[in-house]
Amino acid sequence: MQENYLAKWLNNELTEEELAAFKKSDEYASYERIVGASNSLEAPDFNIDSALESVKNRITLNEPRVIRLKPFRRFLKVAAAVAAIMIGSYFYLNTFDEIFTTQFAQSEEVLLPDSSKIIMNADSELSFSSKKWHEKRNVSLKGEAFFKVAKGKRFTVSTEQGTVAVLGTQFNVENREGIFEVTCFEGLVSVTYYGKETKLPAGTSFMVIDGNIISAEKPNSPMPSWINKESSFKSIPLKYVLDEFQRQHDVKVETQNIDLNKVFTGTFSNTDTDLALQSISVPSQLKFKLEGNKVLFYAESAP
Repeated sequence: MQENYLAKWLNNELTEEELAAFKKSDEYASYERIVGASNSLEAPDFNIDSALESVKNRITLNEPRVIRLKPFRRFLKVAAAVAAIMIGSYFYLNTFDEIFTTQFAQSEEVLLPDSSKIIMNADSELSFSSKKWHEKRNVSLKGEAFFKVAKGKRFTVSTEQGTVAVLGTQFNVENREGIFEVTCFEGLVSVTYYGKETKLPAGTSFMVIDGNIISAEKPNSPMPSWINKESSFKSIPLKYVLDEFQRQHDVKVETQNIDLNKVFTGTFSNTDTDLALQSISVPSQLKFKLEGNKVLFYAESAP
């Protein structure tokens, strides 16, 4: 009975007699409080468009990401990089010059690709391209070296001071600071110095000292003296003689009250240091003091 009254009461369908009877029931007061509290409640605002947009965003964020890879294109890039490295390495290795050096008191023999032979004097540097010898027959020289060129073979020797062109010959080239000398022992060589060419037949020399071309003595042996462990000089400034002694014996040279431009003629040993010191000091009227690997040359009048 009360359930029917409650439904009708909520729908305002009770008659006056039924409403009066329902109000006398024990449950009426509780139902009235519930209805009063319900009427004070407000539903939140609801925007359909905003809700729909929010749902779409959540769906997009939750979708699995698909990253499209381009493996073939990446492969092409890697292959191109590898090819570039291989090509660069090939050209680098084929243009790389072989370099030979000698220290003080040292000599070395080098064989060229055409079987020509080079003997390097002390404190010298030699370089050439073995890989491209058939295209570029050139040897770069710093220091001094004796060349024995194979018969019928041709190449050039480049130095900072001049160029030597050869064909089946034997010759010596000295290219050091302040001095440049080419001596032909066999055949014919061509020397180009500052654009001017000079032909050197066997038994002749071309010499430049301190930038001045001077007449050189004819060689009196079939090869330079240093090949036989001696250093020979004819009217050469003393400073170059002492430089050569230092190279051959690995002894540091110091001087005191000496005219280093005074010319020297003579020979000293490249293997016997004491004998070499005597060979230099006696004809030059000098004294010397040797301590370890250092020697002091001084004039007789010096304290």
